[in-house]
Amino acid sequence: MRANDLEPVNVDPKVLRRTAWILVVVMVVGGSLILMAYQKMAREAAKDTRPSYVTQISDRKDLLFKRQDGELAELKWMKGKVLVVQSVPRVDVDELTTGVMRRLAERYKERDDFELVTLMLDAGGKDEVDGELKNLAGKLGAELPKWTVGTNEQETLHKFIKNEFKANLLPYEKDGKWKYDGSLVLIDKERHVRRAVVPQERGGAPYVTGFDFQQAAAWDRDGIKTGTEFTNVEEMERLLIKTVEVLLEESGEKGK
Repeated sequence: MRANDLEPVNVDPKVLRRTAWILVVVMVVGGSLILMAYQKMAREAAKDTRPSYVTQISDRKDLLFKRQDGELAELKWMKGKVLVVQSVPRVDVDELTTGVMRRLAERYKERDDFELVTLMLDAGGKDEVDGELKNLAGKLGAELPKWTVGTNEQETLHKFIKNEFKANLLPYEKDGKWKYDGSLVLIDKERHVRRAVVPQERGGAPYVTGFDFQQAAAWDRDGIKTGTEFTNVEEMERLLIKTVEVLLEESGEKGK
């Protein structure tokens, strides 16, 4: 067959227009369905109150610490429990956050799958650590096995807090005062650091928050209202308890 034997195909313009309109309709409908799916996902996400994942603590970077009873322990030994972790200097204990810890200890005293940990930021020399831990535990009212008070060499401990707990700053001392992130750290049974999720009443992405009670107290001092009968500090404690309850439920059966 020679090239000049080929005849051009006569395309009906009506067919072309119909095909073009079909493609347009398909694209419009498809785009609308995708948009509707995204909007549905956004609405569902805005209502989702499940605790947010921050990070998972690596077993390779676990924290070894000495406890108030003089024994050594590792954070990974507490896997399978929901943990609330506090960081404080022994010389200037945050009484506001400690009060929350005491109420949590009382509230969950019968639960085997919930524990509290306080990490002492400013351990002294090796000969002093045992006494410092006992003194701090007494000041807090922390008793084993429900509430562990522990510490490690400062550089190791501080790096762990910053890197694994995702604290907003590396603890340091300046002019005799410790600067550190005093937020309570919430860890689920699979060693995920979690934060609370608060849906927005007016729509939009939910608000993800940690548990910084000093910040909440500052909001109260500035006159910032919660829109409820509770103060910001009270609302944050209520939110912490609600989040703990979710983690206890989703991470396995309730403790006895």
